[in-house]
Amino acid sequence: MKNVKVLGPGCKRCDAAVQMVKDAAAKAGVEVSVEKVTDYAEIAGYGIASTPGLVVDGKVVHAGGLPKAEDVARWITA
Repeated sequence: MKNVKVLGPGCKRCDAAVQMVKDAAAKAGVEVSVEKVTDYAEIAGYGIASTPGLVVDGKVVHAGGLPKAEDVARWITA
């Protein structure tokens, strides 16, 4: 199972990023645990200055704006 954290204040882009992760996981048949992190101190702890940010299995893979769907799919299946 992949553990994914979406870092951001809960804006529309953050919600879209959560849905992108869920869609990519469903398409690939991969189980994911998705956690929304809205605490600014925790977000800053990952070195993220621009949201949304994505952390997959403890590794920051994206920060700022929505990632490309193919990138999300690659991170989920890696």
